[in-house]
Amino acid sequence: MVKVSVIIPVKNGENYMQQAIDSIKKQDVSFELIIVNDGSTDKTEQIARDNNCIVVNHEKSKGQVVAKNTGLKIAKGEYILFCDHDDVLTDNAISTMLDEFAKDKDIMVVSTKIKDFISPDAKNQNQTIKEEPYYGCLAGSILFKKEVFDKIGLFDKNIKAGEIIALMTKLEQYNIKVKKIDFVSSHRRIHDTNYGKTNRKSEFRDYAALLRQKLKR
Repeated sequence: MVKVSVIIPVKNGENYMQQAIDSIKKQDVSFELIIVNDGSTDKTEQIARDNNCIVVNHEKSKGQVVAKNTGLKIAKGEYILFCDHDDVLTDNAISTMLDEFAKDKDIMVVSTKIKDFISPDAKNQNQTIKEEPYYGCLAGSILFKKEVFDKIGLFDKNIKAGEIIALMTKLEQYNIKVKKIDFVSSHRRIHDTNYGKTNRKSEFRDYAALLRQKLKR
């Protein structure tokens, strides 16, 4: 049985995706790599197929949230890891997270840290980034037991950019046990077209709506 399903939702990711895939291939665990190609017009699909990935195509872009759901629906692994096409997993990242589940059978989610780095091709090499590793982002840093999504459901497709906050809120509502460990599992690439930069209005709108919902509760 497949141990881990690694899901990459991506649109036009030819620039960085090979490096992300290479970092996943180096992991010393049984895994399947699912690429959800969200309406790309570049060589994203070809790169995925050249690397023997499982490829699901959205003919038209449906957004990263729906793409994550598409990957979840076909995933066969006992565990789920979402990665971004432009980030890089550290060595032994997945096995380190898996070790935590073996220590405590009640743990449903393991959360690790991310370290930012400025991409060599970024126009602004002097931009300010977070100097220290941090928690709080999906990109290769949170490993889920697949059964978590059987309990809490899929991502809310009406959310365009605030799915991380919505997910964390659901984990609290369902009393899902999360273990945080002081370990850097992913290097997050800061470049000129990060999703947060190009979709800032959607992020602010979704965050505000989610905050209002939380306050009402």
